[in-house]
Amino acid sequence: MSLKCGIVGLPNVGKSTLFNCVSSGKAQSANFPFCTIEPNLGSTNVPDRRLDVLTEICHPQRTIPATVDIVDIAGLVKGASKGEGLGNQFLANIRECDAILHVLRCFDDGNIVHVDGSVDPVRDKEVVDLELQIKDLETVENRLAKAEKAAKTGGDKEAKKLCDLLYRYREALQAGKSCRTVAPNNEEEAAMAKDLYLLTNKPVMYVCNVDDASAAKGNAYVDAVREAVKDEDAEILVIAARTESEIAEIEDFEDRKMFLDELGLEESGVVRLIQGAYRLLGLRTFFTAGADECRAWTIHAGDKAPRAAGVIHTDFEKGFIRAEVIKYEDFVTLKSESACRAAGKMGIEGKEYVVQDGDIMHFLFNV
Repeated sequence: MSLKCGIVGLPNVGKSTLFNCVSSGKAQSANFPFCTIEPNLGSTNVPDRRLDVLTEICHPQRTIPATVDIVDIAGLVKGASKGEGLGNQFLANIRECDAILHVLRCFDDGNIVHVDGSVDPVRDKEVVDLELQIKDLETVENRLAKAEKAAKTGGDKEAKKLCDLLYRYREALQAGKSCRTVAPNNEEEAAMAKDLYLLTNKPVMYVCNVDDASAAKGNAYVDAVREAVKDEDAEILVIAARTESEIAEIEDFEDRKMFLDELGLEESGVVRLIQGAYRLLGLRTFFTAGADECRAWTIHAGDKAPRAAGVIHTDFEKGFIRAEVIKYEDFVTLKSESACRAAGKMGIEGKEYVVQDGDIMHFLFNV
């Protein structure tokens, strides 16, 4: 399952530094606008202690974690919706992402140039929001013109339903709100919304990039961001990107823990960011565990057993018969599949079973 989180924001807010911390890719990072031109793509493992525990129990030949793709996108400036800076390219790259990690500069540093001359994360957020909203309004107006024509001339019922949704989007955008503030009335509208690929309808996490002293508790800039987004369905993460780049270079676990303790942190911001991005995408994890391999597999919340089987191989979904399911806690307690089976802790589930986060699964299929 290929899913992307796009790192966005104004130039020189720490996007590429953050990308280098969380990704296997290495982006150029420098003190001038548009240092990043082409989007940088990297893949990062999703930290999951449960997979470590399963590996300790099963001693497999290999362990494979779940992954999320991270994209570092060129900085946006005022007028991007009209093509200013790298606007058209920037917006096209965002459209291809499933979720947005919006980096906001929440630190003072006279040596790092701000494109607008001063530090104001709320203003920066509004600049990006406005440009995305302008582009979305253009998209909505264009789709609405076609849908209205189809609804009037052809009596198309689906077009009428689309019009109703587009009217609500237009109203929100004209009021300076993002499309994610408009909740679909049903699953049909949710499907229509997804097909529109609206930029401001993507889930967002605001990443407040702070100095070392603010890494644990934040600062006045972070407080201002919290107040500005309190009515949005969004997550906020506080992270010191420059410090995280130093933590990422520390290989020894104890040395890394000591570094985090000095900062007042229980775990690195990178771990919290990756796990937050995973939640932001509405993802869940199930496992396969054995002597050959322990592996974390990614599904969407609410996926049923056949869909989960299809993540492993399309033949598993096509020929799905049933799934054998062990709860993670039971496996950890009893230490093996055979022990779980003997204790009656293995469930036999059919096509309607909704996979739960942490399930350990074995699929039976026939093709």
